[in-house]
Amino acid sequence: MRAAQYYGKKDVRVEEIDDPPVGEGEVEISIAYAGICGTDRHEYVAGPILIPDAEPHPATGERLPVTLGHEVSGTVEAVGEGVTAVEPGDRVTVNPMLPCGECQYCLAGKHNVCVDLGFVGLSGGGGGFAERLVVDEDNAVPIPDDVSLKEASLVEPFSVGLHAVRHSPVRTGDSVAVFGTGPIGLTVIQAARAAGARRILVSEPQAGRREIAEEIGADVTLDPTEVDPVEEIRERTEDGVEVAFEVAGVDASFSQALRSTQHDGHLRVVSVYEDDVTFNPNEVVTVERTISGTNVYTGGPRSGEEYGMTLSMIESGAFDPSALITDLVDLDDVVAGFESLLSDDGQVKILVEP
Repeated sequence: MRAAQYYGKKDVRVEEIDDPPVGEGEVEISIAYAGICGTDRHEYVAGPILIPDAEPHPATGERLPVTLGHEVSGTVEAVGEGVTAVEPGDRVTVNPMLPCGECQYCLAGKHNVCVDLGFVGLSGGGGGFAERLVVDEDNAVPIPDDVSLKEASLVEPFSVGLHAVRHSPVRTGDSVAVFGTGPIGLTVIQAARAAGARRILVSEPQAGRREIAEEIGADVTLDPTEVDPVEEIRERTEDGVEVAFEVAGVDASFSQALRSTQHDGHLRVVSVYEDDVTFNPNEVVTVERTISGTNVYTGGPRSGEEYGMTLSMIESGAFDPSALITDLVDLDDVVAGFESLLSDDGQVKILVEP
């Protein structure tokens, strides 16, 4: 079968590889769509970062080259012995999390902070930029009839946004700031609105993404290259927002997001960073602000929990994946898709179709 194999920085090759075998408890999926994620883009530009290079990943025993793609939807082609949750012909999306299942965090049900956490499409174990994918039964989450395969390919990033908001201090009636409106930032806006945020203020330098943010629920959008977002947010709220989400992954936005919160406010860090950030701890201590991180969503035997919530939100219309999709490319053109994300400010989410 054809698959996009990652060999290193700006080295992705569409090649013929062996079809993956279907073992006991496993599911073979014919892939319909797979989204190019911000994490994939980081790996393409600056990796390998999370992709195993010199040493095999403990979750898979594999190192590069690996097949990319972890935002996946498709149709079940075959199932291994003992599989009962899905059957051939079922439409599914893939929760790509690969926890060890044995560490203290997995045993406590916190699979998203597993000590050896891996992901399909990053750590080995196949990937979505291919014609077929084999995953454990737990990783295949059925799609409701009223959700399309195209929409379901974005359940993964929407579950990141849902988890970030669901485990934050956001309460009905709160004001919220979102710094960075790439795909994950846009899902955070929708999740915050669904959680009852009264006012959502956004800082984003790209005009096209500000427009999408407004379309999906942002009340105020600010260009941080033209205005001071901290001053603007504090002037437009009661001395700052209750909760800010940092989704840009750069030093400047981290500091701005922190300072945009009111005294006793909270900063929720969603981004994965390529570089260190610096800030003055007095901005936390003297006004009793708090900072927390958020990592993906529930997984392992809990794969269907937050994925199921996200699917329900899409089904009800509370989440709108179509607003994020800006292009569709063939698997053979996946490198052109990566380059388009780097060069075209109008691109948000590009789907790959085998």
